[in-house]
Amino acid sequence: MSQEVVLTTSRAIDIAEGVEEVEEELQIKAWQHLIDTGCAWTLQGWFGRSAINLIEDGICTPTPNPPLPTVA
Repeated sequence: MSQEVVLTTSRAIDIAEGVEEVEEELQIKAWQHLIDTGCAWTLQGWFGRSAINLIEDGICTPTPNPPLPTVA
């Protein structure tokens, strides 16, 4: 991947769900985005479980100070 890709949360979710098929490097970047933004912990349960597995496997890294979810 030679060009820098900017991910929106919506696109990261689509990639994680398999709606948008991309190379493995971008899949990892999408999951890392969901972890870094805290979204992985607020979406359906399988997102959080998958994120934990990716962190435990050393593929993604935990966020030291994840943002707190906001209540609308």
